[in-house]
Amino acid sequence: MAAAEAAARKRRPKGHFAAGRAKRPRGGGRQLEAGMRGILITCNMNERKCVGEAYSLLGEYGDLLYGPEQFSDHEERLSGSEREEDEDDVEAALKKEVGQIRASTEQNLRRFQSVESGANNVVFIRTQGIEPEDLVHHILKDMHATKKKKTRVILRMLPISGTCKAFMEDMKKYTETFFEPWFKAPNKGTFQIVYKARNNSHMSREEVIKELAGIVGSLNPENKVDLNNPQYTIVVEIIKTVCCLSVVRDYVLFRKYNLQEVVKSNKDDKQQNTSSLTEEQNSKVVKPEAEGEQKSSEEVKLENKNQGETEAEPKGNDMLTV
Repeated sequence: MAAAEAAARKRRPKGHFAAGRAKRPRGGGRQLEAGMRGILITCNMNERKCVGEAYSLLGEYGDLLYGPEQFSDHEERLSGSEREEDEDDVEAALKKEVGQIRASTEQNLRRFQSVESGANNVVFIRTQGIEPEDLVHHILKDMHATKKKKTRVILRMLPISGTCKAFMEDMKKYTETFFEPWFKAPNKGTFQIVYKARNNSHMSREEVIKELAGIVGSLNPENKVDLNNPQYTIVVEIIKTVCCLSVVRDYVLFRKYNLQEVVKSNKDDKQQNTSSLTEEQNSKVVKPEAEGEQKSSEEVKLENKNQGETEAEPKGNDMLTV
């Protein structure tokens, strides 16, 4: 009997005991969902290091713009006399417990908190009490001016000012009010729409861009599309069933909000321009030679033709003489 039980245990599949055990998602068990605001960050493979870089960079500039983060310590604010008086009071004990729970909840809602994005090589940092657009724009503006590289694995950093369900009707209803601060009359501006979908197959890129552009136009007919250098860029990032939205400035200037590209100096561009100029100059130098060769060949043809005419002239003269 014992031998049969031992044999049965051996025949059990490897995942038998872990079948009902869910893998803990990244971000402390929280997932990206509609209603969140924050910063969407793309990276190259190393997501854990990306989160560390994001906390360091956002913390540095967050303290500069909004001051050091204040942590709640509700229970420490209670006076000593109040604690002594309420020690044996049941009602006070309940209040104290509620205060502790509230304080722990507030501590969990940090200024920056990583949550599960739902896509590989994508990190989402939920924000509290700040404006993602202002913070990210300030970071890129500083990095663009100083050309100082501060990250290794972070690629793009996109502020997400609003999220909704990634279904066309939900997006239309949400963006009708979401776009108002930038595009509702008397406000106006040139714009473009950039779209990216991850782990989502039910949304159509063409349909989303067409519908959102129509909503922007309905808010103010003077809003115009500009694909070269628009005032505003509407960022649409869809991950699974969540649509992340933002309206950003200087999208072209800041290299599509790419932290690796924005710190590059203009030397590369100058080198490319000089190389293209040298190629043009070389082509200009080569062209006259080719033209000279063509002219020389034409001259040869003309000489041959003239020789033919001079050879034929005697025959004509002979005919005239006859």
